[in-house]
Amino acid sequence: MIRFRIAPAVFALLLASAGPFAIGATQAQPTPPSRPGIVAPDDKADNPVTPTAPQRSPAATLERLFQRLHDAETQEEAEGVARLIQRRWARSGSDTADLLMTRAQQALKDKQNELAIELLDRVISLQPDWAEAWNQRANALYLLGDSIRSMLDIGETLKREPRHYGAMMGLGMILRQQGDDKAAMAAFRKALEIYPQFDAVKKAVDALKTEVDGRDA
Repeated sequence: MIRFRIAPAVFALLLASAGPFAIGATQAQPTPPSRPGIVAPDDKADNPVTPTAPQRSPAATLERLFQRLHDAETQEEAEGVARLIQRRWARSGSDTADLLMTRAQQALKDKQNELAIELLDRVISLQPDWAEAWNQRANALYLLGDSIRSMLDIGETLKREPRHYGAMMGLGMILRQQGDDKAAMAAFRKALEIYPQFDAVKKAVDALKTEVDGRDA
């Protein structure tokens, strides 16, 4: 398989899609609605509704989950919150799109990558603003060996969900395979800004830290 290095300008554009992160700070603006996560138990308790309190919007609840993800003190706590976030990401608002997504994920498990991409093409045509659809197609394209199109879909994912730490990790993995350790480190560190307890990314950063930071020093 021929590998292509992503141009620095294109990489900068992909990470710019993630935008500035305000986790840990007061956020005034509303936030738009991975790797697929394990379906967590019903999270109604995360969004309690009482007769004296107004019901939180999905965006407000997701915002609160991201704050909890950032502030989690242990990996176990963070993983539990991450599962709730991934469950939110997995909702398209369309029963048809959700069914097609389920079939695409099964196709990926069965290593039927081309079928998965075909199904995900249909999902994206139905729900073009669903970040997780773009993320899943990026996964499928990567497994098929098409890193360039995978990175483009990662960019589309980050346009729709700038905090998608799974997409950032995927971008870092591709860049590292291409030998661009410095750009890979930047992508991994972006992911850690959102999800500081992300164990796989922490290990990737540790593996690159001496080489990248030493080279820049």
